[in-house]
Parts: sequence; C-alpha cells; structure tokens
Amino acid sequence: MDKYTGKKLDGRYEIRELIGVGGMANVYHCYDTIDAREVAIKILKDEFLDNEDFIRRFKNESKAIAVLNHPNIVRVYDVSFGDMIQYIVMEYIDGITLKEYIDMQGVLDWKETVHLTTQILKALQHAHENGIVHRDIKPHNIMLLQDGTIKVTDFGIARFSSNATRTMTEQAIGSVHYIAPEQARGEKTDGKTDIYSVGVMMYEMLTGKLPFDGDSAVSVALMQLQANPKRPREINPDIPEGLEEITMKAMQKNPNNRYRSAVEMLSDIERFRLNPSIIFHYHYASEKKQHNNSENQKKQRTNPQYEAPKKDKTRPAYDEDMPVRSPALSAIKGVIIAAVIALVVFGALALIQGYTSSQPKEVEVPNFVNMTVSEATAKNNGQFNFTYESRYSDDIPADTIIEQSPAGGSKKLKEGSTIKLTINSSDSTVSVPFLQQSVGSEEIVKKLEAVNLVPKLLFVESEQPAMKVDSIYPPAGTELKLGSTVYVFVSKGITKPVLKLPSLKGYTAAEAEAMLKDAGFTNYEVSYDDTVKAGKDEVVRQNPMQGSEVAADYKVQIICSKGDNTEKTVSIEVDLPSTVTDNVKLTVLIDGAVDDSNTKNVVPAYSPYYNVEVKVKKDAKIIILLNDQEYREYQITYDTNKVDLVGSHEFIPSTEAPTEASIITPTEAPQSYEVTISEG
Repeated sequence: MDKYTGKKLDGRYEIRELIGVGGMANVYHCYDTIDAREVAIKILKDEFLDNEDFIRRFKNESKAIAVLNHPNIVRVYDVSFGDMIQYIVMEYIDGITLKEYIDMQGVLDWKETVHLTTQILKALQHAHENGIVHRDIKPHNIMLLQDGTIKVTDFGIARFSSNATRTMTEQAIGSVHYIAPEQARGEKTDGKTDIYSVGVMMYEMLTGKLPFDGDSAVSVALMQLQANPKRPREINPDIPEGLEEITMKAMQKNPNNRYRSAVEMLSDIERFRLNPSIIFHYHYASEKKQHNNSENQKKQRTNPQYEAPKKDKTRPAYDEDMPVRSPALSAIKGVIIAAVIALVVFGALALIQGYTSSQPKEVEVPNFVNMTVSEATAKNNGQFNFTYESRYSDDIPADTIIEQSPAGGSKKLKEGSTIKLTINSSDSTVSVPFLQQSVGSEEIVKKLEAVNLVPKLLFVESEQPAMKVDSIYPPAGTELKLGSTVYVFVSKGITKPVLKLPSLKGYTAAEAEAMLKDAGFTNYEVSYDDTVKAGKDEVVRQNPMQGSEVAADYKVQIICSKGDNTEKTVSIEVDLPSTVTDNVKLTVLIDGAVDDSNTKNVVPAYSPYYNVEVKVKKDAKIIILLNDQEYREYQITYDTNKVDLVGSHEFIPSTEAPTEASIITPTEAPQSYEVTISEG
C-alpha cells in the first residue's frame, strides 16, 4: 500500500486513496476534517524534493491557481512547502478526463464539442486576464463531471505571461500532439499558444483523430512545425463548415493568424451557435504559398529535369559576346531612365494620396436593436465587426437583438471597429450571483429572481441564526441556463445533536443499515438505481455523502444496485406423456402470464421431449399447460442460473378433471438441474 494512504496529513487531512500518478506528483482523495469536505491533495514525489526545477514547477502550479477563481478551473484551498513534504490541497473532482471521454465516444457531436470548448475558453479567458498562460492545454488536463461541467487542471508548467518563454528546453513539458509551433521551437509563448491547443482538441473531438501523429515525439513535433493537417470535414463530413473554420483558425501555425484571445474565439463560437450555417470565409496568405510550394515539389517528383523558378542574378559587367553600345543608344537609354524615374515619383505620390484616402472613415453607429442577426449583418454591409453575447427577455421575440454597445446614434466610430450585440436567447446562461451568506432568505430570493434563476428554499439545521441563509447550490459563479433551480439552504438553527455519516459504498443494504444504526442514526431509506451495474443490493451511493455531519433523525438515502438485470434466455426440457398419440395444445405461463411465443400444438408420442425457451430478467415461476391442464411447474433462480422442477401433474387425455391421487407432489418427484442460459 502507498505510504500515505490511511494516514492523516498535518493532523487535518485524512488520506483515503491514491487516485492519480503523475510525472512529478501523486494525487490522493482525502477528507478535510476541519472544513468537513472531500478534497484532492497533490503531493510532490520524494525523489524530487531536492530538485529545484521540479520544486519551482510545483510552486508555480499553486501560485497560478491561487490567483484564479472560476467555476471551470480547479480551486486551491491550501498549500504547504516544507522540507519533508510539499503538497497542494485542491477541489476534489469526481469525474473522468476529457481524453478518456473522447476515447470512449470516438467522435463527439458538434453541439457537445461547442459546449465543452466554450467552458474551456471561458476558463482560459479568466487565466489570461490574470496574466497566466497554461501552456499544457490537452484533454488529459481537462476533467469532465457527470453533469457536463469541465474543470481545467494541472497548471504545473503555467507561467505568468511576462515570463512565458523557454518551453521545449524543459523536461517533459506539454504533450507534443497539442503544443503550438512556437512552443515546439522554444520561442515566446502567450495566450495564443493556449488557443492553438484548444484548436487541436476541437479537431480531435470532431474527428476522433489527432491532426498530427507519428512514431516518435520528434516526428510529431516536426509535423507541428511544417505540415498542414487534413481538413476536419474530409474526415467527418457532418461537421458544419463554420465550425471547421473556427477550428482551423485556432490552429494556424503563424500566431498572428490565430484568434487574438479566448474572447475573440468565444465570439465566433457564439455567432456559430446562433447560426450554425454561418460561413466566415477565413483565408490566409500562407495557404496560397504552401499550395505553390507543394505544386513545385509535385513537379520535381514527376519531372527530374524541372527546376523551381529562380530570381535573375545580376549579369556580368563584361561579356565578349555582348554588342558595343553606340552613343545614340546610350542617349535613348538615358531618356528611358528619366521617364522611369518620373513614373516612380508620380506613382509614389499617387500611393501616398491613395493611402491617405483609404484610411478608415468615421461613421455614425447604426441602430441594430430589434433586428435579427441576419438583418443586422445585411444592414452593416461589412462596415463594423460584431461580437455577441446572449440574454433572455420576455419583451421581444427570440433571436432578436436586445441592445448594442455603443448604442445606435450615440457616437461615430471608424469603419472596422467592433460593436457588441446582445441577442435574446432562451438558451442563454447566467452566473449564480455572489451572495453574502448570513443574510435573510427574502433578499437572496429577490437577487436570484432578478437574474432569471428559480430559488428553492430548503430548511436545514445550521450554526447560522434561524431564517438566515447557510449556503446555496450550485455555488456562486456557476454558469446555469435561465430558469434553472438554485437551492437556498436556510437555517432553522441547531436543535439536535449531529452525527458523522460513515462510508456505506460497497456494503450490502443490510450491512449499511446496521452501520447506520450502530452510529446512532434512526431514519434511513433504501432505494435502487437500475442504471448502475454492481452486485445485487450493493450500495453505490449515499446521501448525504460520507463524513457529513447531520442530525440523528435526518433521513439517510441508501442507493443500491439491483444487480445484473439483463434479459436472459432460459432453456427448459419438458418431458411429455409418450403414450398420448393425439394433438395436444402446449401453453407456457411465466409468472401467471401467457407466453404466446411458446404456445404450440404437439404430439407427445412422436416427440416425448419438448424444449421450451423463455426470457426472464429475475426469478420466475414457469407453468406448463397441456390442453389447459397444469402439467409441470418450474422455479427459475435468476442469479444462480438454476431451474428446479417444483410441481408435477399427470396428464389426463379427456375432459375429466384430475383426481387428487393423480397429482405428484414435489417431494415425491424432486428434480433439480442446471441449464445453459444466454443473455438476450
């Protein structure tokens, strides 16, 4: 067992299990006994305690995350940099990495790709605005929660933007499949470096493939520097053209051709979300140059005699074969040179005048309010650039512009300036407002309703005075759709002693109930989750979670698995009365219901055995009828795959009812046998 598991760190953090192993640190699932919450603790490996470079990177991570506070970035609660141990206490994330999710799904739907990318970009926007460049954005460092929320993690090689240099000279920095060309060359990195990595992740989500892959890190790095990836729509034609353009713009090798910021990329994604058929018509000069170079290379491969065009070299000063120029010819040459000089001078003047006249004109800002985006685009006619944000209003139709900044007619702007348009959208999101706790519930309800969120009051025991707010969920800063519910936990004061909940996961329902009873709890309820595959009656979740402190009579929810409830096909061989030569109707009842698929006419004398196949999802009672008389009764035990003959009756080929003497009881003719069961 790991040397830390089962120990208590600094008398506060109970280390429960190792959940992640990295190059320089291990991550543990822990419980903070002071703040009563689950946390993740990253501990620097012992072998790096004397390595100044790794210690610097470890401290960089804590410093980077400590200045950030965003719902899509993992939070840091505590740090410790001692001589014997160095660790970072972080928010515990119960989820999987985006890389694991991509590997499971193969190709992501473009709507899901937009949803995940938007959250990543918002996290990067917050980091960049605080002067932090991540420099290791890849799906391995993105955690995905069950509700679709993402958390950006691992700021171990992040730098403050003013110092963002020297990348490839450091050990094991970044993943070569996701790093930008300037990062591979060891040049200066900035926010556009993270944008490139986001583009690569979008490419992978939309196509299920990496844009560059090879046998070694060096070969992949060379592709990042020199090669152009195949367009995503060539791999997956279902990708909208506008989204492909966004992906390829983010992945431009020249940083100047990429999005200048996460905000700018978010703006294009929002425009695409509002109009998935949009086409941005992005073109880059480098594409034409690369096309020409590839054409020359193609000609060289197909024609060894072909030489690429070269610039003319200066001719020799003297050539024996060159004719001697006459004085008249020299005079003519002088006139031509003078004319050329005059043309150059007048051309330069014309260019200066043309440049002056081509400077952007100042134009009064048009009014786009109450227009749709397409109407505003048509009216704009390319004069201004648009950025977009969403908000919902009942007052005007959906997909209509609610407001703009600057307002129409408020000022003059140069052509090419940016105008922000606010679009009315029911899919808009809003941040849960930051609300001071310990205030009255009425005040918080008003603030939540003011931003179109629905408050739901839940009364709990708390150290807060009665009727004061103890906490809210989801926490402040969380992005929610308009109309989402926010739970407001209102204190009803402390009236009863509290107990700490034990961990019930993995135990049976009976064991869990006994544990709760021993711990002093008096109110608990067992329920089942059909979607979870685990042992029968095994506890898969509990509410509240382990370690929570609640009143003894608080109802504890014990959620268990029903076990493997897949449908199975059971084969039963029924012995028939071989002396009966007439046609007999055979009917099968499964738990009292007629199984029409097994209703047959049989002649027992011709075939003394008949194979009946029934489909079951649980323990079941099977009754065989011959001409509506009970003939055989079987009991199927689902979990053990066993079939028992529990009742046997004599078949009387007449209309008379059977006598008591004709009935054979299970004790007189016990039979038990195992059958082959296949899952349907």
